[in-house]
Parts: sequence; structure tokens; C-alpha cells
Amino acid sequence: MRKTGRLAASTVATGLVAGLIVAAGPATRAAASEGPQASAAPGKTPAGVRAPYAELANEATGADLWSRSSVSEHPMGSITKVMTAYVVLEAGDLNRVITVPSGIIGYDDTYGASTAGLVPGEKLTALQLLYALLLPSGCDAAYTLATAYGKGGSRSAFIAQMNATARKLGLSKTHFSDFSGLPDPGERTTYSTVRDLLSLGRDAMRLPAFRSIVGTRTYRVAAAEDHYAHVWNNLNPLVGHYAGATGIKTGFTAAAGDCLLFAATRGSKELIGVVLDSSPSDSTAGMDAAASDAAAMLNWGFSR
Repeated sequence: MRKTGRLAASTVATGLVAGLIVAAGPATRAAASEGPQASAAPGKTPAGVRAPYAELANEATGADLWSRSSVSEHPMGSITKVMTAYVVLEAGDLNRVITVPSGIIGYDDTYGASTAGLVPGEKLTALQLLYALLLPSGCDAAYTLATAYGKGGSRSAFIAQMNATARKLGLSKTHFSDFSGLPDPGERTTYSTVRDLLSLGRDAMRLPAFRSIVGTRTYRVAAAEDHYAHVWNNLNPLVGHYAGATGIKTGFTAAAGDCLLFAATRGSKELIGVVLDSSPSDSTAGMDAAASDAAAMLNWGFSR
């Protein structure tokens, strides 16, 4: 999993994404400017998508519009945190105050994990920690939430709840061995399919709090007596840059490659899609590749 600094390189993708925005109706929920009008009729498939695992669907109905290797299992990195957030949101009590445990240091250092810059001992609400989890992809926030919401403070119990929730939601080809998507105990022990991830994304986006969080570009926490000041920026390269983008989550590990679960709305059309391994770990393209794939798929979908 890339550290926050490397993940922040996804901001480079914003120029690339802006260049790929093709107007397909008025944007309803983004500050991005529209590109030139498309003149050619859309092809039968989106052009130029590099990801070997990809799918685009109608967010409202779940109807598949286009897919590639949609039921093949593959790791998905921090897209895992969508389920982490879902379990927390289903449990509720978002105003509870949670103390950040000291274990975040060893956990993050072991894997070179992306963090939200949390400090052991500081106290934040569960809602604030969800922003830390989903915007800068904080593995420290995932560890903190799993400790707080796992039965008896057990992170293993929290992971068990993630898997139980996956079964309840019908995600038959999804398994979690870590609450962040880190390679614990192995590179491929947390995995899913693009079909399952689309389904999870649709369920999560139906939760108002989740939808609000993942559509936020920047979230600020002012310093207080019991916690430090924090500024968390959304690493999703589409949010605020692709017209109508509404969320939802980036992902990366060496085995997963660059991944992106994304959603956008224009007019009455709501689309949701996912790409896994758009750029392998030895490529310099990084999140640019996933952003390019996502924009191409959305442009195609909105032009239909």
C-alpha cells in the first residue's frame, strides 16, 4: 500500500482526468469544467481501458453496462475500507469518542501503510475517524476503528464481522483478512471481484453519511484539548475534477496494482464502476492509469 505521500501523486491525475472529461449532459454535482462536446456515437465498449478487471453499471438499478473479468478474484487494496466503514456505520454511535491506540505505530510501520497522521492517545469521534479512513486512506484510522468496534476490542472479531457482512450482502467471492486491505497475512488473502465491489459500493452509497464523506474534497479537524489539528484531502482523483463525480475509494498494494471504485451522476443518470490493477506496481503510471480508465468508462456510459 502506498504511503500517503505517494498516493498524493494521484493529484497529478487531475489534469489527465480533466482532459478526458467529455460532456454528456449537464453535470449536477461537480465543480469541474466541461470539455469539448463529443461528436461521434459511442462504441459498443469503452475505448482504451487498460485494467484487466473492470465493470461499469447503473448505480440505481445495478444493471451491468460493460464488464471485463467481472467474477475473477483479485486483491483490491484500500477499497477494503469501504467495508470497514460500512460495518462501522451499520453499528452506529458515530458521536462516540475513541482514543487512538498505540498499536497504530507498529501496524503502519510494518507495511509502510498510508496514514491520516493520527497520534496515539488523541481522542476523536467515530465520524471524524471515518473521514480519516476514507479520504487520506488512513490505515491508522482503520486500526483504531477496528479496535473500537470489534467485540471486546478484538480486531480479529471486527474482521469476522466484515466477512459476515459480506455474506449478508451476497458478496460470495469476497474475503477479508485485514481491515485496511494490507497484505496480512499474504498478498492475496484479502480479495474480491469487480462484480462484488460494485455491489458493495452501491450498498455503501445508499448510506447518507458514507455518501457525504466520500464526496468531500477536504475535511478539517480543529485542534482541541484532546486531539491535534488535522487536514484530510480526498485521494480519489475524480472527486472535484470529473464532472458529476460522487466518490468513492482508491486502492493499491503490490499485488492489487492501482485500483479505483468510482461513481458519478449527470442529470438523472447515475453510474458506478470499478477498475482493478489498472497500473501494476512496477509501472510509473500509478493512479493516473486508474483515473484514465475510470474517466473513459464514465464518458462512454454517459454518452450512451
